[in-house]
Amino acid sequence: MFQNPTLHRLTHAVTSALPKGMKTAWWLIKITIPVSFAVMLLGYFGALNLMAQYTGPLFGHIGLPGVSAIVLVTSIFTNIYSVVAVLSLLQLPVREGIIIGTMCLVSHGFLIETAVMNRTGSSVVRMLLLRLTGSLVIGWMLNLLMPGSISPDVHALVQHQETFGTAFMHWFNSISRTTIKILILVNILLVFQRILDEFGWLGIIERPLSPLMKVFGLPRSTTLSWVVANLIGLAYGSAIMIEESEKGRMNRQDADLLNHHVALSHSQLEDPLLFLTLGYAIHWLIWPRLIIAIAAVWIRKAELKLLAIYGSKKALEQIRP
Repeated sequence: MFQNPTLHRLTHAVTSALPKGMKTAWWLIKITIPVSFAVMLLGYFGALNLMAQYTGPLFGHIGLPGVSAIVLVTSIFTNIYSVVAVLSLLQLPVREGIIIGTMCLVSHGFLIETAVMNRTGSSVVRMLLLRLTGSLVIGWMLNLLMPGSISPDVHALVQHQETFGTAFMHWFNSISRTTIKILILVNILLVFQRILDEFGWLGIIERPLSPLMKVFGLPRSTTLSWVVANLIGLAYGSAIMIEESEKGRMNRQDADLLNHHVALSHSQLEDPLLFLTLGYAIHWLIWPRLIIAIAAVWIRKAELKLLAIYGSKKALEQIRP
């Protein structure tokens, strides 16, 4: 029986992608569910607010009221949706809201996203320190550059008393939607990647972006992963990043350079748009992250070059009589 070769290749791409997609989705879900449940418990029993009390004094040095520490602590353990919800309760002035919002776009979802970057070749400790440092540098930079000054009139966090059952149901509904989203997006992305690979279309994406990758200090092999991370984020884009690494199309050093960029600048589409509901100007939420991400990659490349030179000198010293 005659079989359309194009249809056969499409079928092969889909059937080969789905098992890998389900495996990656399950890996993400196994991390996401217990982490999110733990965060729900921390929030319900007031541990997040307690943490914020100790970090609050630091925020005065970057033009933010101490209460804004609650937002950053929330973002570290949760996601941008939670950040927007807390900011709407705090009712911070727009200037302070933009500063802390941009910081949270760097420092959010630490546990899940760091696990992704670790699996693709980067140190957990290094990525955590990079994101925390990058977040504080961005806050300091925006405080210097943005017009206006800190407002003395800042509302405290509104405490909503709710039963544990209500808190649990809110968590259950949220994690159910997240789980479905992971299953759908991860599999769609892997099918998309396999189709591009099967028909040799990866170059269509890579070639036009090649000059941009050079400016960023990133190798061409990271292009597809960079696009996915910036369109839909690290967690959902992990399927492509892991696949590119495991297939050898992106070696460990290239993946590490990519991680130094996307740790600071990712999800440049969906996440900033969420802040429109608070009346924030989107451009402040985008370009600072991009600039610091570019700087981080070039600093990392300089560091690797110095380590290579030092290693060569050590090797020469060892072989000298």
